[in-house]
Amino acid sequence: MDLDRLLTARGISRREFIKLLTATAVTLGLSASHVPAMAEAIEKSVTKTPVVWLKGQLCTGCTCSSISSLDPGPEEIILDLLSFRYNPTIMAAAGHVAQMALDETVKAGGYVLIVEGSFPTADDRFVMSGGKPMREKLLETAANALVVIPVGACASFGGIPAAGPTGAVGVGALVKDMPIINLPGCPVNPRWLYGTVMHYLMYQDLPELDAYNRPKMFYGKLLHDNCPRRGRFERGEFLTDWNSDEQQDWCLLLMGCKGPKTYTDCPQGLWNDGVNFCINAGSPCSGCTQPEFYAPGFGDTRVGFAPLYEKQNSFALPGIGGIDAPKVGKAMAGVAAAGVGIHLVARTVSGSKNKREGDGV
Repeated sequence: MDLDRLLTARGISRREFIKLLTATAVTLGLSASHVPAMAEAIEKSVTKTPVVWLKGQLCTGCTCSSISSLDPGPEEIILDLLSFRYNPTIMAAAGHVAQMALDETVKAGGYVLIVEGSFPTADDRFVMSGGKPMREKLLETAANALVVIPVGACASFGGIPAAGPTGAVGVGALVKDMPIINLPGCPVNPRWLYGTVMHYLMYQDLPELDAYNRPKMFYGKLLHDNCPRRGRFERGEFLTDWNSDEQQDWCLLLMGCKGPKTYTDCPQGLWNDGVNFCINAGSPCSGCTQPEFYAPGFGDTRVGFAPLYEKQNSFALPGIGGIDAPKVGKAMAGVAAAGVGIHLVARTVSGSKNKREGDGV
């Protein structure tokens, strides 16, 4: 069946189809200039490129996040935009029937492989699927894929399981000599996933990637540069008391925010179809799109970006360099209570110094 007949059968005109593509492009973080390529790609692939979704050590949060998109909705994504051949969470089949669907797709090759969850290295028996260690299944499935897309912090870099005893690692530590597009986050944002998959299907090529194989269109800027509390940071106004009404919109750096070292477009794209993101909801950024999240090794919870709600001394504070976090916190609390901003003190000292130098003192 060609595309026009398929659209007619669904009661959709060609004009309405282009409008839907335009809305979808914007939702996925793509510009409207991509619409012609999207239309051409879909027209050429009414028989759609298969998608296989494997799972390792995980909480299934990335699958839940990915099907929580509203426009396009989960039914459009699963039934229209993509051809999911295997995802044990959302597919109707189970057991041997599901395994057969996976085996047939892998044998035919030419599919997009999405991977959720990390993979144990301490003992392969930690995660088994279809009677095989998950690591073995990953390598077999990746061998016949067009591209491998790890979704979420766990699949990309190990994530929270890497802080445990399983020796968990991300896909890139196991799969070699294959094109890999990492989409870290805890969980992945639907825009990042479907925007990346549609880009690949449209152009049959990888988007521009950074040093960690993340698409620059989603992970190209520091969260800190676009943080809605950036002004508070510049003024030296740091939250030290969760219960303070005065400090409720102050910078969260002392409370563990990892925004100054985290590359993501969360402040622009937001979550839940543009409703909110962590910092707007009053929570510090956990840095979940970075390799440092959560901790890269078992036995030391302070490695990487752990603990979540503790300020890291490696983060510089404006005008307060060399002072450790606890002292800064106490000082800020005292200054705030007195109703005086530490930034004003710094400016006064700086101004007095400049005046003395100008007077030749």
